[in-house]
Amino acid sequence: MKKLFILSLFMLTLACQQKNNIQKNVIVTDKHTFSKPNLAVVKHLDLDINVNFETQSISGKASWQIDNVSKGKEIIFDENTLTITKITLGDEEKETQFKLGKEVELHGRPLHITIEPNTTKVNIYYHTNKGAVALQWLTPQQTADKNKPFLFSQGESIWSRTWIPCQDSPGIRFTYNAKVTVPKDLMAVMSAINPQQKNDTGIYTFKQDKAIPSYLMAIAVGDIEFKSIDNRTGVYAEPSVLKKAAWEFAELGKMVAAAEKLYGPYRWGRYDVLVLPPSFPYGGMENPNLTFLTPGVIAGDRSLTSLLAHELGHSWSGNLVTNATWDDIWLNEGFTTYVEHRIGEAIFGKKESEMQDVLTRKVLDDSMLEFGITNPDTRLKVDLAGRNPDDGISEIPYEKGYNFLKVIEQAVGREKFDIFIRNYFDAHAFKSITTEDFIAYLNENLIKNDKVLADKIKAEDWIYKPGIPTNIVPSVSKDFNAIDLIQKSWRKTGVKGLSQKIKSTTEKQHFIDYLPEDITPKEMADIDAEFNFTKDGNFVIKRQWFVPAMRSQYTIAYPAIEQFMIATSRTGSLMTLYKQMVKTSEGKIWAKKILEKAKSGYHATTIQSVESLLK
Repeated sequence: MKKLFILSLFMLTLACQQKNNIQKNVIVTDKHTFSKPNLAVVKHLDLDINVNFETQSISGKASWQIDNVSKGKEIIFDENTLTITKITLGDEEKETQFKLGKEVELHGRPLHITIEPNTTKVNIYYHTNKGAVALQWLTPQQTADKNKPFLFSQGESIWSRTWIPCQDSPGIRFTYNAKVTVPKDLMAVMSAINPQQKNDTGIYTFKQDKAIPSYLMAIAVGDIEFKSIDNRTGVYAEPSVLKKAAWEFAELGKMVAAAEKLYGPYRWGRYDVLVLPPSFPYGGMENPNLTFLTPGVIAGDRSLTSLLAHELGHSWSGNLVTNATWDDIWLNEGFTTYVEHRIGEAIFGKKESEMQDVLTRKVLDDSMLEFGITNPDTRLKVDLAGRNPDDGISEIPYEKGYNFLKVIEQAVGREKFDIFIRNYFDAHAFKSITTEDFIAYLNENLIKNDKVLADKIKAEDWIYKPGIPTNIVPSVSKDFNAIDLIQKSWRKTGVKGLSQKIKSTTEKQHFIDYLPEDITPKEMADIDAEFNFTKDGNFVIKRQWFVPAMRSQYTIAYPAIEQFMIATSRTGSLMTLYKQMVKTSEGKIWAKKILEKAKSGYHATTIQSVESLLK
């Protein structure tokens, strides 16, 4: 009883804290920023920059409108590898003093700027340098068309400070305008409302009137063209990719409509996607108005477009309602994975949704096995103090977060849970919140001190304890059950004709995932002859197929494995393969050789992850 009373008191205290935070506009302490936003905080950015491909640098001025909350004499920004040349105050550009603090690994340095009690504007003149992790500069040869250079940024988690001096925390939101000057034969796009064709000046202007955190600042420059899908969706890509991409994403408008039906109006105006060159390190990045996508999603049969449902989902969970610190990343990714599955069910049907559920559960189980079920990093609320916040972006916040929300859905019913989530998005729109804020909202608006319901949900177990709680909802697919029966018999009956029974990407993925541990090279060759996985598989199929290929020493696939690993920089997929390689001494040697060949095309964060593994 004492424990229950303490927990109830804890939940009540959190609810009071949440209300007080909203009333006082208190910003939660973030361990990964040097800024002290409770003393002085940014509100709006006017960015005027020049993109120089010859020097591979961005230079210009970041003019920040600020709120000097404490009326003090200092504001602190984050910077990492930038060169700060001059700082002025106000429209009159009165030069002021600044100093850089001690460098912290991965985090860069604090930029201390002297201000006055009535200062409302700070102008920072700067340029980027070769060490800017957020920026990847591609030569023409590294692009799809191989004609012109390309630049793209990746700000999540704390890398925006390597290309813009900012208060780099997901808990700090601001609006922005930008003027970007690029070579006249190229076009610039940003995480804002974008131009739809090149101009003859090379000067592009942007406006983002919705307050966003710094990690969602994004830019891309290249030989980019646009094709509309409907009145508010469209695709940007290199010319040779554009037509294929527009066909692949033809259902994008339907996805937006399906999401709106579930969770309320899309609040960002346009929803467009940009297909990047292969060196992009993720499947997708949910930059507002313009999702950045890997070209690996273009399969030619629309079989991988569920990735779009995830990135679109971030328009509600992540961009609209954001994790206040990187310890709370599950609020972004767990909610978005849930939204992704619901959009997918609406677009692709119940059977596909059930299969995706089973795949998701396997990813969670495999992740738990890799981490260890007592590892504190398998909690939803993690502690990333003193660490690279990218360490928190594992499969755990995605899949464990999704399964936690499924538990709540089952406990209260889908109809009631849909209303709760929609109200949750509305109540916290354009705000950054903590896990504790969510718990308080959950208790106040759904659990309402119902002990029986609280015991069904077990929120504390899911959020603050490692491992998988016992009340996880089982994942079942009749279609997968049929494939499981095939797995038990194909060694006796042979594989001929199986490709007519196992057709979709999802079904093939499940079949590959459960191939016997002791499968022989001869059996792999027979399956390959039936399905042609090595040559004709899409991105996801190849990623899955190459794991048993290496495990069984199916050497016929080795050239294709090497080609695949050199051609992409999608970190998660590559790590799956590199982890398989390093299980043997020969594989580790091979892995190092591939890394050396591929490094020039990999993103900096991908290189960091692979090199850490190989050490």
